Amino acid sequence: MKKRALVIAPGRGTYNKPELGYLSRHHSDKAELIAKIDDYRSAKGQTTISDLDGRDAYSIKEHTRGDNASPLIYGCAYADYLAINRDEYDIVGVTGNSMGWYIALACAGALSFDNALDLINTMGGLMQDSLIGGQLIYPFIDQDWRMQHDQKQHLLSLIEEINAREDCTLAVSIMLGGMLVYGGNQAALGALKDKLPPLDDRFPLILPNHAAFHTALQKPIAAKALQIFDADMFANPTTPLIDGRGHIWRSHATQASAIFDYTLGHQVYEYYDFTAAVQVSVKEYAPDCLIILGPGTTLGGAVAQSLIDINWEGMDSKAAFSARQKSSPYIIAMGIDEQRQLVT
Repeated sequence: MKKRALVIAPGRGTYNKPELGYLSRHHSDKAELIAKIDDYRSAKGQTTISDLDGRDAYSIKEHTRGDNASPLIYGCAYADYLAINRDEYDIVGVTGNSMGWYIALACAGALSFDNALDLINTMGGLMQDSLIGGQLIYPFIDQDWRMQHDQKQHLLSLIEEINAREDCTLAVSIMLGGMLVYGGNQAALGALKDKLPPLDDRFPLILPNHAAFHTALQKPIAAKALQIFDADMFANPTTPLIDGRGHIWRSHATQASAIFDYTLGHQVYEYYDFTAAVQVSVKEYAPDCLIILGPGTTLGGAVAQSLIDINWEGMDSKAAFSARQKSSPYIIAMGIDEQRQLVT
């Protein structure tokens, strides 16, 4: 019997130094697919994803740029989606984090491969050209990955405090499991960083080459995108889609105009609740496993924390989750070679 799988598409920041060569390592059999992206990029005078993936060394300056990272991650993730063994897995739903929403649209059939490429490449370019604001991450979990909701409320309260300062604009960008991703202008992020105590020699973490995604600062980007694209590019998804509010777009019950408005409206300038997307998805579809598309391995923790928060299938702590992963993996990350082998 096939296993029921929920697929999760990654967002920006998932193609890092360990992922260099991801396409050549895992997708040498998909030359035609990769060539389509390369040809598209070449026609626009942009560096091909093959060139980026084939570099001798990883470059933060080059590989994290929105106009490079977005199509490169799309190529890796969509190729991974095609590599899932459909004789063993029945995909019951697709969701994604942030830019992963655009990838999810392609995987679920709401956008064609070509239209998704055009959208992802264009949005990545618009974001990079403007680079309005930035993002900062800070956690609110304990050592056992249980969410500390009092700490979360404290972190949220800082937004109003920072916004009361002159020339500061700050908002929630993404709810990412046990981490809060802020989006704001540089003055606000600087003020916020000064207020947050250092944690684990890592946080507060400002993400390089990231704009203030999913905040009102991105409304000019949405306005530009609405002048470039139209609703005709969208179709009914062939597989249910769960968006950044936890809303489900069902097969044969999705209006092109509505999903277009969400994708280039709310999704661009309102906060993205990835936690809700994961929690709604498992409650609605009760999958046997969650498959996280590559590249990268950074999304697994946020997914696990989202499950722990609702005590999903008895996973109420990091220890319980780890025990489950050892006996019968519930989260399968295609960016991890030994897990990848379970689904390809």
